[in-house]
Amino acid sequence: MPEGPELHLASLYVNKMCNGVVFTGAVRKSEVSKSPEVPFTCEAYRITAASRGKEVKLTLTPVKSDHPKQGVQTEQADQPMDIVFRFGMSGYFRFTTDDELPKHSHLRFYSKETPCRVLSFVDTRRFGSWQPNGTWQPDRGPCIMFEYKSFRENVVSHLSDRAFDRPICEALLNQKFFNGIGNYLRAEILFRLNIPPFVPARTVLEGLESEDLCDSGDCVKNENTKKSPDRAKTRVVKEEEAADLLRLCHTVPLEVVNQGGKGYDPEKADYSDFKAWLQCYYVDGMTSIRDHNGRTMWFKGDPGPMAPKDSKSPKAKKRVKKEDDHDYTQKKKVAKSRSELTAKKIAVKQETATKTPKKEKDARPQEARRKKAKTRSVNTAQREESENARRRKSSPAETTAGEFFMFLKQVVFLLWEF
Repeated sequence: MPEGPELHLASLYVNKMCNGVVFTGAVRKSEVSKSPEVPFTCEAYRITAASRGKEVKLTLTPVKSDHPKQGVQTEQADQPMDIVFRFGMSGYFRFTTDDELPKHSHLRFYSKETPCRVLSFVDTRRFGSWQPNGTWQPDRGPCIMFEYKSFRENVVSHLSDRAFDRPICEALLNQKFFNGIGNYLRAEILFRLNIPPFVPARTVLEGLESEDLCDSGDCVKNENTKKSPDRAKTRVVKEEEAADLLRLCHTVPLEVVNQGGKGYDPEKADYSDFKAWLQCYYVDGMTSIRDHNGRTMWFKGDPGPMAPKDSKSPKAKKRVKKEDDHDYTQKKKVAKSRSELTAKKIAVKQETATKTPKKEKDARPQEARRKKAKTRSVNTAQREESENARRRKSSPAETTAGEFFMFLKQVVFLLWEF
C-alpha cells in the first residue's frame, strides 16, 4: 500500500513529466470507476502536483489565450481546479502515449500535442479515489515529513486521547495523528528503536517534548552541554535523544524520499534499492503477526503484553520449508538418513499389516462354514431325537384306540345280523 513517501514521490513524478506540457480537452473517467466525474474542460491547461501525508493534489490551471472571446463562447474553464487523490492499495500515476494506456487507468488527462500523451491515474484494485474541487481531509493530521513541527505538537498535546490507549503499532496507523505512516514505516521505525510493537502507545510517547531539540542542528549543541566526565551518563543522554519515536516518524520516511525516486518508478518498477533499505519489513529472520485490525506487523523479539492471543505467523512456516529444502549440512544428512530408515520401517509394517488381513479374511469364511455345518448337524440330530420321542409317546395310545374302534364295529355288525 502506498504510504507518505510514495505519494510524495508520485507528486514529484507528475511535476517532472508534466513540466512544460500543455493539456487540452475534457478529463476522461473510465466506465468502471465509481469515483465522480471531473467537470473540467479547457482548451489549454497545465498540471502541477503537491502531497500531504497520504494525499496528492493535482492542480489544473488554465492557460490564458490571446483570444478572450473564445473562452466565453465555448464555455471553457477559466479557474483552476484542485483534484485530491487517495491511492488506496495500488494507485499511482503514469505518463504514456495514447497507444500505451495502462489497462487500469481510471482518470486520464490528454496533452495538446502530436502524438498525444496521457497522464493516467492507474489503480488495479480500485480502492483509490479522487475528489474534484477537493481539499485536504480535515480529519488527517499534519504531514509527518513536511509539517514536522505541527505534527509533533499535535501528538504531544493529544496524548490523553483514546487512540493512545491502543498498542503503539496500531496508534501509528491513525492518520489523525500520524498522517503518512503505513505498514512498512511503522515496522522500520519500531525496529530501529527496539520498541515492542504491542506496548501501550502512551507509555512510549510520554516524556517527549512538543519541540524537537535535535531539529536544525540543535541536537549537537545539546549533546556538548550535557557531556560529563562520566562516560555512562553521556551514553544515557545520547540513548534518550536517539529514542525519540516522533523524530524517526519524520526522518525514516525522508530516507525513502532521498533515494532519488528509485522507490517510485512506474516506468521501470525496480524496487531493488528499496528492498535493500528495509531492515525489518518482510526481511528473513523477522516475525510477523496480525494486529487487532488484521494488519500484519513485522518485528523482532518480544511482541509486548498487548499482543493478540492465538496470533500466527505465516511467514515462519514458509521459512521453515525453505530452510529444510536448502540445508545441506552434515546434520541434515544424518537427519535425512534417520528419516529414511524410519520411513522404511513404517512401510514394512504397513505391508505386513495389509497382508495379514487378507489371510484372516480367507480363513474367516471357512471357519464360518464349518460352524454352520456343525450347528446344522446338531439341529438335525436334535430334531430327529425329538420326533422319535414324540412317536414313542404317541404310538401306544394310537394302537389302543384303533383296536377299540375295530371291536365296536364287530359288535355293531353282529347285532345287526341278529
